[in-house]
Amino acid sequence: MKRTCIAIMTLGLFAACNQKSDLTSGVVQSNLDTTVSPTEDFYQYACGGWMKNNPLTEEYSRYGSFDQLRENNQEQLKTVITEVAAKKHEANSIGDKIAILYNQGMDSTTLNQQGAAPIQGMLQTIAGLNNVDDFQKELINLHLNGINPFFGLFAEADYSDSKMTIAWLWQTGIAMGDRDYYLKDDAHSQELRTKYTEMIANMFTLAGYDKMAGKSAQELAQMVMFIETRLAKASYDKEALRDPYKTFHKMTIEEAEALAKEMKLGEYFKAMGLAEMKSLNVGQPEFITECNEILKGDVNALRAYYAWNVINTAAGYLSDDFTQESFNFYGKALSGKEEMRPRWKRVVTTVDGALGEAVGQMYVEKYFPQEAKERMTTLVDNLKTAFGERIQAATWMNDTTKGKALEKLNSILVKIGYPEKWRDYSGLQITNDSYFANILRSNQFDIAYMINKIDKPTDKYEWLMTPQTVNAYYNPTTNEICFPAGILQPPFFDMNADDAVNYGAIGVVIGHEMTHGFDDQGRQYDKDGNLKDWWTATDAENFTNNAQVLVDWFNAIKVSDNPETYANGKFTLGENIADNGGVQISYQAMQNAIAKGQVNSKEMDGFTPAQRFFIAYAGVWAGNIREQEILRLTAIDPHSLGRLRVNATLPHIAAFIEAFGVKEGDAMYLAPEKQAVLW
Repeated sequence: MKRTCIAIMTLGLFAACNQKSDLTSGVVQSNLDTTVSPTEDFYQYACGGWMKNNPLTEEYSRYGSFDQLRENNQEQLKTVITEVAAKKHEANSIGDKIAILYNQGMDSTTLNQQGAAPIQGMLQTIAGLNNVDDFQKELINLHLNGINPFFGLFAEADYSDSKMTIAWLWQTGIAMGDRDYYLKDDAHSQELRTKYTEMIANMFTLAGYDKMAGKSAQELAQMVMFIETRLAKASYDKEALRDPYKTFHKMTIEEAEALAKEMKLGEYFKAMGLAEMKSLNVGQPEFITECNEILKGDVNALRAYYAWNVINTAAGYLSDDFTQESFNFYGKALSGKEEMRPRWKRVVTTVDGALGEAVGQMYVEKYFPQEAKERMTTLVDNLKTAFGERIQAATWMNDTTKGKALEKLNSILVKIGYPEKWRDYSGLQITNDSYFANILRSNQFDIAYMINKIDKPTDKYEWLMTPQTVNAYYNPTTNEICFPAGILQPPFFDMNADDAVNYGAIGVVIGHEMTHGFDDQGRQYDKDGNLKDWWTATDAENFTNNAQVLVDWFNAIKVSDNPETYANGKFTLGENIADNGGVQISYQAMQNAIAKGQVNSKEMDGFTPAQRFFIAYAGVWAGNIREQEILRLTAIDPHSLGRLRVNATLPHIAAFIEAFGVKEGDAMYLAPEKQAVLW
């Protein structure tokens, strides 16, 4: 619930340690738009050529440099999976499981013949529920199958004792994904609610649930909207969810039961496999109380809500009419996509999700060079050194806080490439009955795996992403940074380029993840991952004041006129701090490398090392995006939009101002006294 990551920053994280005399500048001239001044719109200057040469296709609501890497990665996964799927394997072996699941997903003929049959039994059970006890018991059944009406159950570290993992209850149950979609009154939100309700009604008709329930599909859809709107009103907003103190309420089972008597949480936990559990964290107590009140309400509405959760969860694994209906809302209306992803991409994603580390082990053997891990380790060490230097030089912190910060920095656990121990999938059953039945078994397997962590020591060496994932993350409760093999590949690292561009791209992402340990959320955890205040009062106040500069800066940026929408500086603060820190730290690491002769200090292709650094950083965010996706991401994504991660971040970087001779009056200029001073 509190991991922070680079998200769509999908970089090839290598480190070229040995400089060659024939290295290129790394600047791709065709990616630039030299008709625009870098002092007026650096994003357009550095990325305009790429954007022109890579227009959006119907499949994408956003397509950028990182998506190119994901496309390449998915092609690699396709090769791995289809090679396995084409062969005969011993029953219940990993190869057999991959083959069955992939071939089922690709068999559109059978899926279309089955239609809604794979979910009929679950829907008939729901249609027969009559009282609170029935709904309470069915809630358990649905949760055991990975279908989550009302709330979700997770295994997360205990904030007060991070060495132990405990159970967490967390708000969920609203299928549009963000509470504001249900509550805002602007025309766009109203249109989305209308289209969402239409989709629900169409899905009920496709599933035949309207006939089971004896209600029209439209009536059933309105019932679902009624319940989800109540849940949205009771949900914490996205800013509150970023505050670890607001979402940590450790309590006994008895105290949790008192919040929601009809839900009988003691019985719920026993049925979930947690009979001996004594305490847990309830992330949003008021939300759980509201769930309890809804559970006592109209049985027809509750049936409709449960049935909708089943249908919506299953839609992507059923016949084409279900997948198309789902895409019409989630793809077209919500994101602006014009065309569904090809079937093979959807199925590869499913296999990857169900057998992640098994596929990952094959992926690593085929595509990941060991030298990448070694080089990455060296670069991380270089960035740690630079970060330490910046902490020591910070004028807004006293020596006491600096000492604690350095202890935390030096305690960061670094994970690169792939885990030392692979997950065991022998207990996962994949059979030939139906695609969705196998998805449910996969969900059951994952839930049992999660339940087994609760009330046990936290495994610091468990990976929270699979090796083939194109992403990176920082986790505050284990104080770790992780860079999976999936991002340790081209096109974002150029083995033949001078390292100035590599520091601008790969170096920044390392610094970004490190900085998450010291952003507005991460700084609240100590070196051991406990939620503990290790700051002096003065330094905490200085941090808050400095961070508020970024909040105000981003709040003032308009991202859309229809409807008028501004960036959310508070919601995106953690990522904006990490971008700011990542650039500052990596730039200092590059200066250290220049001093050691590891980076060419001269101009190359007319660009200084500093200019090459910032052009590379901007190039990471090159991309085109649809208006609907701008609105969607602004509503739900804690990362700023790609253009803002360049044009709104760099004015706060003095080295950028100097590198391109940005002067007062230029659009990219920000006076030194107005710049955010953090890491």
